[in-house]
Amino acid sequence: MCAERRPGDVGLAILAKAPIPGRAKTRLIPALGPERAARLHERLLRHTLATALAATPAHRITLWTALDHAHPLFIELAERHGIALRPQPDGDLGERMHLALSQAGGPAMVIGSDCPMLTPALLGACAEALKHHDIVCLPAEDGGYALLGARHPDPRLFENIAWGSGSVMAETRERIAALGWRLACPATVWDVDRPEDLARLSATYSTLVAAP
Repeated sequence: MCAERRPGDVGLAILAKAPIPGRAKTRLIPALGPERAARLHERLLRHTLATALAATPAHRITLWTALDHAHPLFIELAERHGIALRPQPDGDLGERMHLALSQAGGPAMVIGSDCPMLTPALLGACAEALKHHDIVCLPAEDGGYALLGARHPDPRLFENIAWGSGSVMAETRERIAALGWRLACPATVWDVDRPEDLARLSATYSTLVAAP
């Protein structure tokens, strides 16, 4: 009989940009300006990592960095919490997610840093779903997804997807069905990508919103 999988047995990859003004959270710059958008990005990343650490042992968490791999924030988080740092490779989002999942050494999940709705319980539910499904996703209200987990990462899942569009989740569902895989979607979530998301963020997670 196989041993029961615990949430901590599933690797967790976090994709994150360095909080560089003008290069992080660029779609929020019209509403916040480059400095505040970068500070909000940093707060969201810290919140995401705290959530991840409450559900997953630090040695199973990898922060995949972009823009500035040696940014002081990344170094601080790695030294304080004992997580691994890896540079995101060149390529589109699908290629980067596939590499992050395939380097985990077993079942794994990948997330970004802009979904404050993630909780330790929800991460645990997603890890639990991988016991009986090939893929787990958290669809986002904007048509993408905030989490994808796989028991056996396969590059076909990420090929020819219109990344950044509102059809990402629909296209991913079609791909999963075509491959004959079992999909679990424990919840639908929202993330912080556009200026219109800021009002809901302020109402729900006010401590994350950058000060005026």
